[in-house]
Formats: sequence, C-alpha cells, structure tokens
Amino acid sequence: MTGSAQTVTLQPSSVTIADIVAVARHDARIEVSPAVEQGIIAARAVVDRYAAQDIPAYGLTTGLGAGADTRLAADDLVAFQIRVPQARAVGVGEPLSREIVRAMMAVRAAGMAAGGSGVSPRVFKSLIDAINAGFHPVVPALGSIGAADLAPLAQMGTALLGIGTAEFGGKVLPADEALSAAGLLPLELGPKDGHALVVANSLSVAQACLLVYDLKRLFDWSLRAVALNFEAFRANVTALDDRALAVRPAFGQRGVAERLRTILSGSSLFADGAARRLQDPLSYRCVPQVWGAMSHAMAEAEEATSIELNSSSDNPVVLASEGLILSHANFDLTAFVLSWERLGQAMAHCAAGTAYRTMKIMSPGMSDLPRFLTPMGQNRTGFATVQKTVSALESDIRHLAAPCSLTPIPVADGVEDQASMAPRVLAKTADIISRLRYLVAIELVASAQAVDLRGVSGELGRGTNATYGFVRQHVAALTEDRAQGPDFMRLANAIDGAVLED
Repeated sequence: MTGSAQTVTLQPSSVTIADIVAVARHDARIEVSPAVEQGIIAARAVVDRYAAQDIPAYGLTTGLGAGADTRLAADDLVAFQIRVPQARAVGVGEPLSREIVRAMMAVRAAGMAAGGSGVSPRVFKSLIDAINAGFHPVVPALGSIGAADLAPLAQMGTALLGIGTAEFGGKVLPADEALSAAGLLPLELGPKDGHALVVANSLSVAQACLLVYDLKRLFDWSLRAVALNFEAFRANVTALDDRALAVRPAFGQRGVAERLRTILSGSSLFADGAARRLQDPLSYRCVPQVWGAMSHAMAEAEEATSIELNSSSDNPVVLASEGLILSHANFDLTAFVLSWERLGQAMAHCAAGTAYRTMKIMSPGMSDLPRFLTPMGQNRTGFATVQKTVSALESDIRHLAAPCSLTPIPVADGVEDQASMAPRVLAKTADIISRLRYLVAIELVASAQAVDLRGVSGELGRGTNATYGFVRQHVAALTEDRAQGPDFMRLANAIDGAVLED
C-alpha cells in the first residue's frame, strides 16, 4: 500500500506497517490498484477450473481439517463455503477493539491481494468496501491457537454474511442491520470464498503491526528516561563511549549508545570530573548492551511482521502462473512467534533496568539525594510508595515474558498437532508494552524530580533539556505529598502520542 494518511493504495507485495496503522487508527480508505485486481482475477480462474473439473483441492472440493478426506458434491460447493465461517465462529471473551478489527480486516485484504487466496473478485471488493464504510464486526478475542486465526476471521466472515453483530457509526447492531446502515449487501460466496475469508493469520499480524508502531515510539522515550536519569544521577558517560563498545560490537549496542550521546549532547556530564563514580551500577553501565539487545529484537520482529504482511499464507495456495493449487503449511507462524517471544524477554530486561535505576535514584546511599526524593524532610513520604508500583509493574512484565508459544494440545482429530499460539503471544506483548510505558513514565518523573533536587536543570544536554521540559509540562515537581498515580498515567498517555525533537 502507498498513499496519504487519508488513502492507501493496495499494490502487490508492498504493504507497510504504517499502512495498516493508517487504516486501523486514522480510518484511511483503501484503494485497489489494477495490478491487484488482475492478480485476483488470474488466481480465481484457476479456482474456477479446479471446481469445474472436480480436481481434488483442499477446502474447495474437499472438506477441511480432519474432513480433508471427504469429497464435496458439485452441488454442495457453495453451501459448504457458507457453512465454513459459521462453523468456525467459536470465539469467546471480550470483543477486540475497533482498531484491532480494522487492522485485521486490512491485513486480510492485503493477504488476498498477494494473489494466492483464489478469492472471488466480488468477495474481495466487499471486504474493501466494508473497511471503507466503517463496518466493524464484533469479534471475541479468544479462540485462535495461531494455526490460521480461524475463529476471529470467521466472526468477521459471518458478520459480512449478515449474521452476528457489528459496530457501525458507534452503535453495535445485528450484522444485517449494520450492513444496511452502511449501504452494504451481505456477501455472496462462491466456491472457496468462505475458506479464503478465514484461512490466514490476520489477527496475529494485525496486532503485530500496531505493536511495532507503538514500541518504536516507546523505545525512544525509554532512552530519554535513561538519559534524564543519567543527568540526575551524575552517571559516568564512558559507558557510552563508542571506542569501548566497538571492541565488542554486540547487537545494537553502538546504535543505542550513539542515540544516548545525541540526547545528552551539550550536557555537563561530558566535562572532566562530572561523574560521581568511576563505575556506576550495572543498570546504568549496561544500558547500551541491554537496550541494544532490545533494538535488535525489535528489528527482527518488525522484519518478521513485514514478511507476513506481504505474503500469502493461504492453504492451499493458488499459483496463477502455474495454474496450480498446492497444499502446504505456510500458515505456521513459528519463526514469527519466536521473534516476538524474544522481544518480550528483551523488554523484560529493559523493564528490570528501568526499575533498578528508578529505585537507585531515590536512595541517598546511591544517589546522594534526599531519600525518596522529597525536599520536605523525612516526615514526608515523597516517592517511597511509588517503589511498590515499580515493583508490581516489573514483576508483571517478567511473568508475561515467559514463553507461551510451545505447541498446544492437538486438535482436528489429531491432524492439526502443531500451532504457534500467535494471538496470545501478541496479546501478552501488548500487556508488556503498556506496563513498560508506565515504568518509563515513572522513571521520567523521578528523574525530573532528581534533576531539580540536584540543581542541574541548567546543565542538561539538548535532548535531556527537551525531555525535562516535556515532563514538567505534564507533571509538576513534588513538594508536599500528593497522589502521584494520576501524574504517572497522564505522562504515560502523553508519551504514547508524542514524538519529541531533540
């Protein structure tokens, strides 16, 4: 896809994460290029030939799952496809958010545009029209094990058929009423169409697109929090010296150190004798290494997501140029999921470092600042109880970082005996990011308070000065004790939507 924030144009194998975010969060319209339309038509011609000649093809002339050994009668091909989404609409739990549903629909459209689904042109167009009209099926969050997100996509499919419920114009309505209000007609399915709607990992990839976008912004804010803490702690910046890091250029560490040096540029920390210690605690000294590992994991997860966005994971896949329909297992997301599991563990290491630095800046034995950063004396609480919030958040993140992608129990009479648990991996990653954002906000507030108490606000680097100013725009310095939870939440919300210039 390419285009402005208002319109993205679907091109073969050119989808970006930003395109999906634009559709999901900014209601960008999707236009379809002639090349995509031609690819859809060419693949559909292969499907029509297989159906007319009754050639065995999974999900077209045979049943699905354990029913792959069951041949379908010619007069049952269409009825079977209508049953496919209904029989798989087995999700439970709270509904997915509007933005995730829109992202899922856009990802499924992108997968169809890759040319391997064999979906009929009218069904493809109906999906695009639904996205552009703002028709959003109500989709329960639970029920997929990541061997194609069958249940969530089936809920999407049934709503497009006029069954179930959907949101339109801010109201949840019976799906047929929502279709009518949106000026849409229920889907008319042909052979393979019902299967084409559900046989993809669109929920998992949609979640990944939104998380990549969010995490990139949070990553830079986490480095800003590190840098502001360095200023307040009077940390030794030799830990950021590229000459030392080049001796062992581990993944990402030199890039992270370079970014921190840029944020700190102009700081008095670079003056001789500015550091209070020859060697700081590891949560300060190891930032390039730990955050470097996270940057490397982020890049891998983003690459894995881009591969899925620009590929056809449909099984079977239609190879229009060969005139073939082939069974395979490209829906398996093991490599994709392992990259996200690794990223979760990398975030857990960063969360620990953030928590440890936040605790240390409050400790007079470590920071040479008043205990718990209160200027009012020890008959005040200051930031003392904040340590409990920090501890709780870090503990949650550590728990969520534990792998959950190991193969679940076999299903489909034992035929489907491996799966990636991709939706759950992405869901827990979202939970990690939300908690890490709070930890970063707390470190920012505590570091700004420590800068004030240290009296170095006039000696900050260009980037840290901008960061300090942003924090103070949203959170006042702490004098008398007050409720700080609202401060942290306000700043967390602010950094979620802000990109700060150095």
